[in-house]
Amino acid sequence: MSILITGGTGYIGSHTCVDFIKKGLDVIILDNLSNSRAEVVDYIEQITGIRPKFYHTDLLDREGTKKVFDENDIESVIHFAGLKAVGESVLKPVEYYRNNIVGTLNLIDEMRAHNCFKIVFSSSATVYGKPKTVPIKEDFPLSTTNPYGTTKLFIERILEDLCVADDRFSVALLRYFNPIGAHESGLIGDDPNGIPNNLMPYITRVAKGVLPHLNVFGNDYETRDGTGVRDYIHVIDLAAGHYSALKCLEEKGVHIYNLGTGRGYSVLEIIEAFERVNNVKIPYIIAPRRAGDIAECYADPSKAAYELGWKAELGLDDMCRSAWKFEQLNTRK
Repeated sequence: MSILITGGTGYIGSHTCVDFIKKGLDVIILDNLSNSRAEVVDYIEQITGIRPKFYHTDLLDREGTKKVFDENDIESVIHFAGLKAVGESVLKPVEYYRNNIVGTLNLIDEMRAHNCFKIVFSSSATVYGKPKTVPIKEDFPLSTTNPYGTTKLFIERILEDLCVADDRFSVALLRYFNPIGAHESGLIGDDPNGIPNNLMPYITRVAKGVLPHLNVFGNDYETRDGTGVRDYIHVIDLAAGHYSALKCLEEKGVHIYNLGTGRGYSVLEIIEAFERVNNVKIPYIIAPRRAGDIAECYADPSKAAYELGWKAELGLDDMCRSAWKFEQLNTRK
């Protein structure tokens, strides 16, 4: 039996592939390479010694998706594939709704047709909208402030409704916060195409001289230094959380977990830590707030610790050090 990882050459997906393969699981990757590179499959093989089967296809391609299921005995799915930039989603809402929601519906159709009833969904802390208090617990009210977050919330509800309608399904909704860092080998990391939308890959490209300076979007939030506060979690810890979530799929129904550290860092604190750990200077300028951003967001991860036995192990210094190593070794063109 195999595990299908959609978006498996992406940032979190590739690290999850490595984690699963090292733990003896048979991994199949589906990815359209819209925000990743085919060479990632080579790097996964270099790290693990095993080359996962890779399908260059899109979940919007019904025949391509069907082929993946026809040719493999897939037991469960880890679903990462989707557009993921908050700011871009505000400018391109229709594209985000079509890609993320229709792609997921196509995936579910093929799962049902091939008797595959286990799925771990890559959700997001954005489904909590603007929380009234922090840390955030899984039973907090849900809302969204941008189309990206809305697609995550809609897909969560689709999967919840699916479990009500079809009791063969078991679903894990993993609401994670802000993954940063890279694999210790430096071979895989956060490497988006074009100008990064996320903080750490932007910082590393500034450090390398690829970009001239970092834009800090807003310094007038009600936080300790005026910049946005987020729960940054090492991608290695996040990948391990998906393996832990597989255990809960033995029980039917919907299982919801926050994956975070339980601590928030501001943008300026991330910059300071990166400069200190790596002995480099990051020039930055204060820019206007981005549409859809909120002031503060960090997790209460105690439910995952209690029910899954999972907790984040790596700290901010590890995140900054590994991200910089990846950038120094990166040979993108």
